[in-house]
Amino acid sequence: MEMGILGLPQSGKSTLFEIMTGTKSSASHNETCVRGQAAVPDERFDQLVEIYQPVKVSPAKVPFVDVHAVGEHPWESVRQNLSGADGILHVVDGFSLPDVRLSIDSYRKLEDELILSDLLIIEKKLERLTKMSKKALSPQDISQVEILPRLKDVLEAGKPLRSASLTESEVFSLRSFSFWSIKPELVVINVAEDNMALADAFAREAGLTEPVMGICCKIEAELAGLDAADQKEFLASLGIAEPAFGRIIRGAFSLLGRISFFTVGEDEVKAWVIPEGTKAPKAAGAIHNDFERGFIKAEVMHYDDFIACGKTAAGVKSAGRMRLEGKEYIVKDGDIITFRFNI
Repeated sequence: MEMGILGLPQSGKSTLFEIMTGTKSSASHNETCVRGQAAVPDERFDQLVEIYQPVKVSPAKVPFVDVHAVGEHPWESVRQNLSGADGILHVVDGFSLPDVRLSIDSYRKLEDELILSDLLIIEKKLERLTKMSKKALSPQDISQVEILPRLKDVLEAGKPLRSASLTESEVFSLRSFSFWSIKPELVVINVAEDNMALADAFAREAGLTEPVMGICCKIEAELAGLDAADQKEFLASLGIAEPAFGRIIRGAFSLLGRISFFTVGEDEVKAWVIPEGTKAPKAAGAIHNDFERGFIKAEVMHYDDFIACGKTAAGVKSAGRMRLEGKEYIVKDGDIITFRFNI
Protein backbone atom coordinates (compact mmCIF):
# COMPACT_ATOMS: atom_id res chain seq x y z
CA MET A 1 0.00 0.00 0.00
CA GLU A 2 1.48 3.33 -1.06
CA MET A 3 0.13 6.77 -1.97
CA GLY A 4 2.03 8.85 -4.53
CA ILE A 5 1.90 12.65 -4.30
CA LEU A 6 1.68 14.52 -7.60
CA GLY A 7 1.44 18.23 -8.34
CA LEU A 8 2.77 20.88 -10.66
CA PRO A 9 5.88 22.81 -9.51
CA GLN A 10 5.20 25.17 -6.58
CA SER A 11 1.82 23.57 -5.84
CA GLY A 12 2.87 22.77 -2.27
CA LYS A 13 3.01 18.99 -2.66
CA SER A 14 6.36 18.58 -0.88
CA THR A 15 5.21 20.85 1.94
CA LEU A 16 2.10 18.71 2.38
CA PHE A 17 4.27 15.57 2.37
CA GLU A 18 6.39 17.01 5.19
CA ILE A 19 3.33 18.07 7.21
CA MET A 20 1.72 14.63 7.01
CA THR A 21 4.80 12.44 7.50
CA GLY A 22 7.20 14.64 9.46
CA THR A 23 9.84 13.65 6.90
CA LYS A 24 11.78 16.30 5.02
CA SER A 25 10.86 16.43 1.34
CA SER A 26 12.91 15.13 -1.56
CA ALA A 27 14.09 18.65 -2.41
CA SER A 28 15.45 19.14 1.12
CA HIS A 29 17.26 15.80 0.98
CA ASN A 30 18.58 16.57 -2.50
CA GLU A 31 17.13 13.20 -3.49
CA THR A 32 14.80 12.29 -6.32
CA CYS A 33 12.41 10.28 -4.19
CA VAL A 34 11.61 10.23 -0.47
CA ARG A 35 9.19 7.96 1.37
CA GLY A 36 7.46 8.66 4.65
CA GLN A 37 4.61 7.32 6.74
CA ALA A 38 1.70 9.27 8.18
CA ALA A 39 -0.19 8.08 11.26
CA VAL A 40 -3.94 7.86 10.61
CA PRO A 41 -5.82 10.04 13.13
CA ASP A 42 -8.39 7.81 14.86
CA GLU A 43 -10.31 8.78 17.99
CA ARG A 44 -11.05 5.11 18.67
CA PHE A 45 -7.35 4.28 18.80
CA ASP A 46 -6.67 7.26 21.07
CA GLN A 47 -9.43 6.13 23.42
CA LEU A 48 -8.05 2.58 23.59
CA VAL A 49 -4.61 3.95 24.40
CA GLU A 50 -6.09 6.07 27.18
CA ILE A 51 -7.92 3.05 28.62
CA TYR A 52 -5.06 0.52 28.50
CA GLN A 53 -2.10 2.88 29.05
CA PRO A 54 0.16 0.49 27.10
CA VAL A 55 3.96 0.47 27.02
CA LYS A 56 3.85 0.74 23.22
CA VAL A 57 1.39 2.37 20.82
CA SER A 58 1.20 1.57 17.10
CA PRO A 59 -1.39 3.52 15.10
CA ALA A 60 -2.42 2.70 11.54
CA LYS A 61 -0.19 4.38 8.97
CA VAL A 62 -0.32 5.39 5.32
CA PRO A 63 2.94 5.36 3.29
CA PHE A 64 3.40 8.41 1.05
CA VAL A 65 5.95 8.99 -1.72
CA ASP A 66 7.24 12.41 -2.79
CA VAL A 67 9.18 12.74 -6.04
CA HIS A 68 11.33 15.76 -6.83
CA ALA A 69 11.07 15.71 -10.63
CA VAL A 70 13.96 17.72 -12.07
CA GLY A 71 16.45 17.44 -14.90
CA GLU A 72 16.01 16.86 -18.60
CA HIS A 73 13.43 14.10 -18.21
CA PRO A 74 11.35 14.93 -15.10
CA TRP A 75 8.37 12.84 -16.19
CA GLU A 76 10.52 9.72 -16.43
CA SER A 77 11.63 10.29 -12.84
CA VAL A 78 8.00 10.47 -11.75
CA ARG A 79 7.09 7.35 -13.74
CA GLN A 80 9.96 5.29 -12.36
CA ASN A 81 9.26 6.16 -8.73
CA LEU A 82 5.46 6.28 -8.66
CA SER A 83 4.42 3.61 -11.16
CA GLY A 84 3.85 1.15 -8.32
CA ALA A 85 1.74 3.52 -6.20
CA ASP A 86 -1.74 2.28 -5.35
CA GLY A 87 -3.30 5.74 -5.36
CA ILE A 88 -2.58 9.36 -6.21
CA LEU A 89 -2.83 12.46 -4.05
CA HIS A 90 -3.06 15.30 -6.59
CA VAL A 91 -2.12 18.66 -5.05
CA VAL A 92 -3.45 21.75 -6.85
CA ASP A 93 -2.22 25.33 -6.46
CA GLY A 94 -5.08 27.37 -5.00
CA PHE A 95 -3.05 30.08 -3.30
CA SER A 96 -1.20 31.76 -6.18
CA LEU A 97 -4.13 30.93 -8.48
CA PRO A 98 -7.03 32.26 -6.36
CA ASP A 99 -9.50 32.25 -9.26
CA VAL A 100 -11.30 28.91 -9.29
CA ARG A 101 -11.15 28.58 -13.08
CA LEU A 102 -7.36 28.98 -13.02
CA SER A 103 -7.08 26.30 -10.34
CA ILE A 104 -9.25 23.95 -12.41
CA ASP A 105 -7.05 24.63 -15.45
CA SER A 106 -4.00 23.81 -13.32
CA TYR A 107 -5.60 20.53 -12.23
CA ARG A 108 -6.49 19.64 -15.82
CA LYS A 109 -2.96 20.37 -17.04
CA LEU A 110 -1.44 17.56 -14.99
CA GLU A 111 -4.46 15.28 -15.29
CA ASP A 112 -4.29 15.56 -19.08
CA GLU A 113 -0.62 14.56 -18.94
CA LEU A 114 -1.58 11.39 -17.07
CA ILE A 115 -4.38 10.62 -19.52
CA LEU A 116 -2.10 11.20 -22.51
CA SER A 117 0.54 8.93 -21.01
CA ASP A 118 -2.03 6.13 -20.65
CA LEU A 119 -3.33 6.73 -24.16
CA LEU A 120 0.15 6.34 -25.67
CA ILE A 121 0.59 3.04 -23.82
CA ILE A 122 -2.70 1.70 -25.19
CA GLU A 123 -1.98 2.83 -28.75
CA LYS A 124 1.41 1.10 -28.73
CA LYS A 125 -0.06 -2.08 -27.31
CA LEU A 126 -2.92 -2.16 -29.83
CA GLU A 127 -0.44 -1.58 -32.66
CA ARG A 128 1.56 -4.63 -31.53
CA LEU A 129 -1.56 -6.77 -31.10
CA THR A 130 -2.89 -5.97 -34.59
CA LYS A 131 0.38 -7.21 -36.10
CA MET A 132 0.09 -10.59 -34.37
CA SER A 133 -1.71 -13.54 -35.91
CA LYS A 134 -4.83 -14.73 -34.10
CA LYS A 135 -3.17 -18.07 -33.37
CA ALA A 136 -0.29 -16.32 -31.64
CA LEU A 137 -2.58 -14.40 -29.26
CA SER A 138 -2.59 -15.60 -25.68
CA PRO A 139 -5.82 -15.56 -23.61
CA GLN A 140 -4.57 -12.36 -21.96
CA ASP A 141 -3.90 -10.82 -25.40
CA ILE A 142 -7.44 -11.71 -26.51
CA SER A 143 -8.87 -10.09 -23.39
CA GLN A 144 -6.84 -6.95 -24.07
CA VAL A 145 -7.95 -6.82 -27.70
CA GLU A 146 -11.51 -6.64 -26.40
CA ILE A 147 -11.03 -4.10 -23.62
CA LEU A 148 -8.29 -1.72 -24.83
CA PRO A 149 -10.31 -0.10 -27.67
CA ARG A 150 -13.01 0.82 -25.14
CA LEU A 151 -10.43 2.30 -22.83
CA LYS A 152 -8.87 4.20 -25.74
CA ASP A 153 -12.25 5.85 -26.38
CA VAL A 154 -12.50 6.88 -22.73
CA LEU A 155 -9.05 8.47 -22.77
CA GLU A 156 -9.62 10.22 -26.10
CA ALA A 157 -12.70 11.80 -24.53
CA GLY A 158 -10.38 13.32 -21.92
CA LYS A 159 -11.58 11.08 -19.10
CA PRO A 160 -9.46 8.96 -16.75
CA LEU A 161 -9.60 5.17 -16.85
CA ARG A 162 -11.06 5.08 -13.33
CA SER A 163 -14.27 6.45 -14.89
CA ALA A 164 -14.59 3.47 -17.26
CA SER A 165 -16.66 1.32 -14.87
CA LEU A 166 -14.17 -1.53 -15.02
CA THR A 167 -14.90 -4.79 -13.23
CA GLU A 168 -12.42 -6.24 -10.72
CA SER A 169 -11.40 -8.92 -13.22
CA GLU A 170 -10.82 -6.29 -15.93
CA VAL A 171 -8.67 -4.19 -13.59
CA PHE A 172 -6.71 -7.33 -12.68
CA SER A 173 -6.12 -8.13 -16.37
CA LEU A 174 -4.62 -4.63 -16.83
CA ARG A 175 -2.24 -4.78 -13.85
CA SER A 176 0.88 -5.10 -16.03
CA PHE A 177 0.33 -1.72 -17.73
CA SER A 178 0.89 0.59 -14.71
CA PHE A 179 -1.73 3.02 -15.96
CA TRP A 180 -1.82 6.36 -14.14
CA SER A 181 -5.46 7.32 -14.53
CA ILE A 182 -6.78 3.95 -13.37
CA LYS A 183 -5.46 4.61 -9.86
CA PRO A 184 -7.88 6.10 -7.31
CA GLU A 185 -7.23 9.81 -6.83
CA LEU A 186 -7.71 12.29 -4.00
CA VAL A 187 -7.61 15.94 -5.11
CA VAL A 188 -6.22 18.40 -2.53
CA ILE A 189 -6.53 22.16 -3.10
CA ASN A 190 -3.77 24.13 -1.35
CA VAL A 191 -5.56 27.41 -0.61
CA ALA A 192 -4.51 30.80 0.77
CA GLU A 193 -5.44 31.48 4.40
CA ASP A 194 -7.79 34.30 3.35
CA ASN A 195 -9.53 32.21 0.67
CA MET A 196 -10.47 28.95 2.42
CA ALA A 197 -13.74 28.65 0.44
CA LEU A 198 -11.86 28.06 -2.82
CA ALA A 199 -11.74 24.29 -2.31
CA ASP A 200 -15.54 24.09 -2.04
CA ALA A 201 -15.90 26.25 -5.15
CA PHE A 202 -13.43 24.00 -6.99
CA ALA A 203 -15.39 20.88 -6.00
CA ARG A 204 -18.65 22.42 -7.27
CA GLU A 205 -17.36 23.79 -10.55
CA ALA A 206 -14.87 21.08 -11.54
CA GLY A 207 -17.59 18.43 -11.44
CA LEU A 208 -15.18 15.64 -10.55
CA THR A 209 -16.18 12.19 -9.33
CA GLU A 210 -12.91 12.10 -7.38
CA PRO A 211 -13.02 13.36 -3.75
CA VAL A 212 -11.82 16.95 -3.25
CA MET A 213 -10.38 18.37 0.00
CA GLY A 214 -8.96 21.77 0.89
CA ILE A 215 -5.94 22.68 3.01
CA CYS A 216 -3.89 25.78 3.71
CA CYS A 217 -0.38 24.36 3.86
CA LYS A 218 0.94 27.61 5.29
CA ILE A 219 -1.31 27.33 8.37
CA GLU A 220 -0.91 23.55 8.64
CA ALA A 221 2.90 23.81 8.59
CA GLU A 222 2.73 26.16 11.59
CA LEU A 223 0.29 23.80 13.29
CA ALA A 224 2.45 20.71 12.71
CA GLY A 225 5.32 22.38 14.59
CA LEU A 226 3.29 22.76 17.81
CA ASP A 227 2.83 20.26 20.62
CA ALA A 228 -0.63 18.71 21.19
CA ALA A 229 -1.80 21.28 23.76
CA ASP A 230 -0.73 24.27 21.65
CA GLN A 231 -2.31 22.66 18.59
CA LYS A 232 -5.68 22.49 20.33
CA GLU A 233 -5.42 26.12 21.41
CA PHE A 234 -4.41 27.21 17.90
CA LEU A 235 -7.26 25.27 16.30
CA ALA A 236 -9.76 26.66 18.80
CA SER A 237 -8.66 30.21 17.93
CA LEU A 238 -9.45 29.45 14.28
CA GLY A 239 -12.73 27.69 15.07
CA ILE A 240 -11.46 24.42 13.55
CA ALA A 241 -12.11 21.00 15.10
CA GLU A 242 -9.02 19.22 13.73
CA PRO A 243 -6.07 19.84 11.39
CA ALA A 244 -6.92 19.49 7.70
CA PHE A 245 -3.93 17.22 7.15
CA GLY A 246 -5.57 14.64 9.42
CA ARG A 247 -8.66 14.56 7.20
CA ILE A 248 -6.45 14.15 4.15
CA ILE A 249 -4.55 11.22 5.70
CA ARG A 250 -7.85 9.52 6.57
CA GLY A 251 -9.14 10.27 3.08
CA ALA A 252 -6.08 8.60 1.54
CA PHE A 253 -6.47 5.59 3.87
CA SER A 254 -10.11 5.18 2.83
CA LEU A 255 -9.34 5.77 -0.85
CA LEU A 256 -6.92 2.84 -0.81
CA GLY A 257 -9.71 0.60 0.46
CA ARG A 258 -8.11 -0.07 3.84
CA ILE A 259 -9.63 -0.58 7.27
CA SER A 260 -8.08 -1.24 10.67
CA PHE A 261 -8.75 -3.67 13.47
CA PHE A 262 -7.24 -3.45 16.94
CA THR A 263 -5.30 -5.67 19.30
CA VAL A 264 -5.18 -4.33 22.85
CA GLY A 265 -3.34 -4.91 26.11
CA GLU A 266 -1.03 -3.29 28.63
CA ASP A 267 1.99 -4.19 26.50
CA GLU A 268 0.70 -2.64 23.27
CA VAL A 269 -2.33 -1.16 21.58
CA LYS A 270 -2.00 -1.58 17.82
CA ALA A 271 -4.11 -0.78 14.76
CA TRP A 272 -3.56 -3.41 12.07
CA VAL A 273 -4.13 -2.30 8.48
CA ILE A 274 -5.90 -4.71 6.10
CA PRO A 275 -7.85 -4.40 2.83
CA GLU A 276 -11.59 -3.99 3.24
CA GLY A 277 -13.34 -7.37 2.87
CA THR A 278 -10.50 -9.39 4.44
CA LYS A 279 -11.50 -12.66 6.11
CA ALA A 280 -10.39 -13.52 9.65
CA PRO A 281 -7.50 -15.93 8.80
CA LYS A 282 -5.91 -13.45 6.41
CA ALA A 283 -6.32 -10.68 8.99
CA ALA A 284 -4.57 -12.93 11.51
CA GLY A 285 -1.76 -13.29 8.99
CA ALA A 286 -1.19 -9.53 9.17
CA ILE A 287 0.07 -10.15 12.71
CA HIS A 288 2.09 -13.29 11.94
CA ASN A 289 2.04 -15.99 9.27
CA ASP A 290 1.68 -18.63 12.00
CA PHE A 291 -1.58 -17.01 13.11
CA GLU A 292 -3.04 -17.54 9.65
CA ARG A 293 -1.59 -21.00 9.19
CA GLY A 294 -2.89 -22.29 12.52
CA PHE A 295 -6.07 -20.21 12.69
CA ILE A 296 -8.83 -21.71 14.85
CA LYS A 297 -11.18 -18.89 15.83
CA ALA A 298 -11.28 -15.11 16.24
CA GLU A 299 -12.62 -13.70 19.49
CA VAL A 300 -14.23 -10.46 18.34
CA MET A 301 -15.79 -7.47 20.02
CA HIS A 302 -16.49 -4.27 18.14
CA TYR A 303 -15.12 -0.99 19.47
CA ASP A 304 -18.64 0.48 19.79
CA ASP A 305 -19.76 -2.48 21.94
CA PHE A 306 -16.59 -2.21 24.02
CA ILE A 307 -17.30 1.44 24.83
CA ALA A 308 -21.02 0.82 25.43
CA CYS A 309 -20.30 -2.07 27.83
CA GLY A 310 -18.14 -0.23 30.33
CA LYS A 311 -14.89 -0.20 28.36
CA THR A 312 -13.94 -3.72 29.46
CA ALA A 313 -13.86 -7.08 27.70
CA ALA A 314 -15.65 -8.55 30.73
CA GLY A 315 -18.49 -6.09 30.21
CA VAL A 316 -18.79 -7.08 26.55
CA LYS A 317 -18.92 -10.79 27.51
CA SER A 318 -21.55 -10.14 30.20
CA ALA A 319 -23.68 -8.34 27.64
CA GLY A 320 -23.41 -11.31 25.26
CA ARG A 321 -21.69 -9.22 22.59
CA MET A 322 -18.39 -11.08 22.50
CA ARG A 323 -18.36 -13.36 19.46
CA LEU A 324 -16.33 -16.34 18.30
CA GLU A 325 -15.94 -16.12 14.53
CA GLY A 326 -14.63 -18.68 12.07
CA LYS A 327 -12.72 -18.70 8.81
CA GLU A 328 -15.46 -17.04 6.75
CA TYR A 329 -15.86 -14.03 9.03
CA ILE A 330 -15.13 -10.75 7.25
CA VAL A 331 -13.32 -8.40 9.61
CA LYS A 332 -15.01 -5.03 10.14
CA ASP A 333 -13.40 -1.67 10.66
CA GLY A 334 -13.09 -1.11 14.42
CA ASP A 335 -13.12 -4.76 15.47
CA ILE A 336 -11.03 -5.61 18.55
CA ILE A 337 -9.74 -9.15 18.01
CA THR A 338 -7.90 -11.88 19.87
CA PHE A 339 -6.93 -14.76 17.57
CA ARG A 340 -6.93 -18.37 18.67
CA PHE A 341 -4.49 -20.51 16.74
CA ASN A 342 -2.51 -23.74 16.97
CA ILE A 343 0.55 -24.74 14.95
